[in-house]
Amino acid sequence: MSQQLFPTSAQEATPVNAIPLVDLSLQHREVAEEVEAGFAEVLSAGDFIGGKAVSAFEQEYADFADARWCVGVANGTDAIEMALRAAGVGHGDEVVVPANTFIATAEAVVRIGARPVFVDVDDDSLLIDPAAVEAAVGHLTRAVIPVDLYGQVAPFEQLPAHLADHGVTVVEDGAQSQGATRHGRRAGTFGDIAATSFYPGKNLGAYGDAGAVVTNDDLLAERVRLLGAHGSPAKYQHTQFGFNSRLDTLQAVVLRAKLRRLHEWNEQRRLAAAAYDEMLAGTPGLRTPRTLPGNEHVWHLYVVRVGRRDEVLAGLQAEGIGAGVHYPVPVHLTPAMADLGYTRGAFPVSERAADEIVSLPMFPGITRAQQERVVDVLLSTLRAHG
Repeated sequence: MSQQLFPTSAQEATPVNAIPLVDLSLQHREVAEEVEAGFAEVLSAGDFIGGKAVSAFEQEYADFADARWCVGVANGTDAIEMALRAAGVGHGDEVVVPANTFIATAEAVVRIGARPVFVDVDDDSLLIDPAAVEAAVGHLTRAVIPVDLYGQVAPFEQLPAHLADHGVTVVEDGAQSQGATRHGRRAGTFGDIAATSFYPGKNLGAYGDAGAVVTNDDLLAERVRLLGAHGSPAKYQHTQFGFNSRLDTLQAVVLRAKLRRLHEWNEQRRLAAAAYDEMLAGTPGLRTPRTLPGNEHVWHLYVVRVGRRDEVLAGLQAEGIGAGVHYPVPVHLTPAMADLGYTRGAFPVSERAADEIVSLPMFPGITRAQQERVVDVLLSTLRAHG
């Protein structure tokens, strides 16, 4: 067969030196043998549901987070919902949620029949604004969900001090902060209960959907476990309404292998973020991310802010730079939340950020040469659209 002399349109559209937003193949190469051996053990034993790898991972992740309990569930959205249900939040209640987050945070609230009450975020960190929480809490408020966004913990200690006195549960959405700390305290241990996601692209990612609930409260942990097993403490005993949301044994194998390397991978992310900070310092028309005092960031995402974002994003992608946007529409303005009655202008910081944010390639193993190319293309694109 003769060699193809002319590339296809797909080949033409992808530059040879393309750089992905996330490269999961690097992580897989590190854990492949360990995962293969773990899979073989599960397959041989037929240990598919609630296998020993699940209980082992739950203990290991609880230890990692300096928490008493970790309960594995099917995904991160279920984790938020189950945390809320375990805390007794339900139909007719209100839950305070930042407008700058992935829709799953609010989606879980709607799924239990409660109402999301959105609040704006701080303009520097884009994390929940504690003053806005103070103003939003009312007599129907049963929970607040601060989100650890982009890899750093929200300022939990600045939340209103009276929340607990009024029966308001604080649920930490820690899907993007695995391994992060605030004032030396690990993500997942703030508030009453926390939810996390092990979606493949997370700092600790499975090979499919997976999630967990983390807490120091024995009763909340017991309730979450019961909820995820059809409300059944023993086979064919159903003491309450529940549903099917369990961590798969094969995913637990993957997560155990990756958890052993998470400290190292997070450190690689920090070094990469410092390199971006250095190369982008003082760039006109660009804001680099800010880490709150007291936070040790794990850089799930490296998010910059620029004017004429869509043109800048198109310029990056045209050169093979896998930049993205997290998230292009604030949750309160999504059609899915239209019934709540929010309109543009309700949360100006979140809305302005949604028009400016660009996530640059960030993953363990990204090279200095790759980052230099990302920055070169970004700077030239900014000059072209300045």
